[in-house]
Amino acid sequence: MSVGVAGRIFAACIAAAAWVGLIVQYADLHRANSAVTSLWVMFAFFTITTNVLAAVVFSFISIDRGGIRAEWIVAGTVLSIVLVGVIYALLLRGALELSGGSALVDTLLHDVTPACAPLFWILFAPKGQLAWRDPLLWAIYPLAYLVYGIGRGLATGKYAYPFLNVLTLGWSRTALNAFYIAIVFMVSGYAMVWIDRRIGLRALVAPAER
Repeated sequence: MSVGVAGRIFAACIAAAAWVGLIVQYADLHRANSAVTSLWVMFAFFTITTNVLAAVVFSFISIDRGGIRAEWIVAGTVLSIVLVGVIYALLLRGALELSGGSALVDTLLHDVTPACAPLFWILFAPKGQLAWRDPLLWAIYPLAYLVYGIGRGLATGKYAYPFLNVLTLGWSRTALNAFYIAIVFMVSGYAMVWIDRRIGLRALVAPAER
């Protein structure tokens, strides 16, 4: 994916927001924990894993290097980081009192990257490159996290998210919560492909009409 100078600058800003949020989060945890424990705690969360993905992808876009800039990877990353913002806004916002570094991390990882990533895709990403199979590929990542998150919770007794807590909700309610999130993710993914292909088709048709 080549996005021009403006796109690369915007991508660098998104990457910087994600990296700063991740670094501050790690530093806050590392004050009271070892490096290994800090990373173990951080990587319990879909927010963290997805912001790491976004930080890496947008870093490569900003330097215009690497196959990880492929259109379908960028679009899948954008969809996943938007899912982070939507779930946080609807289910988790206000659950904790935050201040200082925690408030900064919350803003960067839950608000800034989920808002800026789709804006980048709309403004700068080349259109007409996505395929109808792509949402199925994108779904592998959140599905893998679901298995990991529940498995980790069963092993430790601690769940990163209350809506995945099998111990308090039971398997039926947890499965229903996961199903609702999956439906939203897949519908959004196919909507994204539809938008991409429609804009791409217009871009092809427009020169022919001149």
